[in-house]
Amino acid sequence: MKLVLALLLLAAAGAAQSGEVLRVGSKRFTESYILGEIIAQSVPGGAEHKPGLGNTGIVYAALKAGSIDVYPEYSGTIAREILRLEGAFTLQELNRRLAPEGLGVAVPLGFNDSYALAMREAEAERLSVRTLSDLARHSGLKFGLSQEFLARADGWPALKAAYAMPQAPAGLDHGIAYEAVAAGKIDVMDIYSTDAKIERFKLRVLEDDRGVFPRYDAVLLYRLELPSRLPPAWKALQGLEGRIGERQMIAMNARAELEHASFTEIARSFLAGSAADAKPARSFLALLFGADFWRLTREHLLLVFVSLAAGIVVAIPLGVVAARIEAAAQPILGVVGVIQTIPSLALLAFLIPLLGSIGTAPALIALFLYALLPIVRNTHAGILGVGQGMRQAALALGLRPRDQLLLVELPLAAPAILAGIKTSAVINVGTATIAAFIGAGGYGERIAQGLALNDNTTLLAGAIPAALLALIIQGAFEWIERRAFPSRQRRAQGKT
Repeated sequence: MKLVLALLLLAAAGAAQSGEVLRVGSKRFTESYILGEIIAQSVPGGAEHKPGLGNTGIVYAALKAGSIDVYPEYSGTIAREILRLEGAFTLQELNRRLAPEGLGVAVPLGFNDSYALAMREAEAERLSVRTLSDLARHSGLKFGLSQEFLARADGWPALKAAYAMPQAPAGLDHGIAYEAVAAGKIDVMDIYSTDAKIERFKLRVLEDDRGVFPRYDAVLLYRLELPSRLPPAWKALQGLEGRIGERQMIAMNARAELEHASFTEIARSFLAGSAADAKPARSFLALLFGADFWRLTREHLLLVFVSLAAGIVVAIPLGVVAARIEAAAQPILGVVGVIQTIPSLALLAFLIPLLGSIGTAPALIALFLYALLPIVRNTHAGILGVGQGMRQAALALGLRPRDQLLLVELPLAAPAILAGIKTSAVINVGTATIAAFIGAGGYGERIAQGLALNDNTTLLAGAIPAALLALIIQGAFEWIERRAFPSRQRRAQGKT
């Protein structure tokens, strides 16, 4: 177990950046990606941007834990979702409440991005729906709302209570909701007032006639130690105050979602004073083998193979114990089986506050846990499959139990164990893509961006390399099996 922890911590330490680098986080939607890039690029010498970390809870936990120093947030979210304040609030009040956590809010960026509900203009006109009160009278309308909006205190629960909404909304990723409402799959969706697609999809933004939603002024939520720890970086961030107007933000969102410009390009253009550049030309191959390709590949390989190595070190002994001690079999197999059923995002979210960090460390531990089941099961089955005659022969030769295990049982069970390792490796390649949601990088970074933008090209630029890597790893293990166990291959061929 000490070796396992050493492997995981060594990999995490190798992936960690210097504490003197500004660490910027962002959430998993277009505007937050862009703002995160603007913040990072505005700092002299650059900063480390951990994009698409997930919802408010994950990014806020990362900030409290010190895994990031700052991220773009909204005043209404801080007041309602984080601090649970009711009624009007000021930045001074927010700072007073955040101070005990070692956090502060500053640098209003210059625009308000409020929540709202919207529906197709033609349908809204037909039903005479202009306000949320009007909407509450149409119980048959289909709502498709983002998961975060459904759970937030200032989201659906607040609307349902204030307007007595009778509808039962379905959860739907914000990135694909626009296409769903345009196709008539849903009638109502939640939007941000700076979304670029509102006009393109001819949606009517419904008036919040009871004033449920507060103002959502874009601000920086930061650790209070930041100004004293990195004074030049903090001075640069203060220079962003009031620089982004609502129309500018809509234009930048449009460049990302409608023109498929990269977040890096958009931020660079804004800081250079030319946020309305022409639509960039791009091809799938150029995106696939972009400047980030080798970085993402290195990150993905690190996640897969370090967690797999740790899994092998722990899982094989567990499988041996389960095979040799009958009373231990069900507890061991039961525990590793239960671990496999835990949703990956839920496990990652649990590990963040437990470890006090985001990124590589929690991702490696999660992948290590998921790697256990196939190896434990195959080791257990392989050792049980060793014939009683072989065991008796080993006893007749005077082999001690330890020698019997090392010289007879494990060699005979090796094909089954290797098959379990191969299964774990392939599973880890796919599961590692989820690690991008907590800043661990890898091909999942592109997949997360593609989902946020509803951009299949970007999504495929992450999914295809991950799939190819899984095929390469599977092929490599099959080659090892043929080389290591040629007689087994000949027997298999003879049966066919």
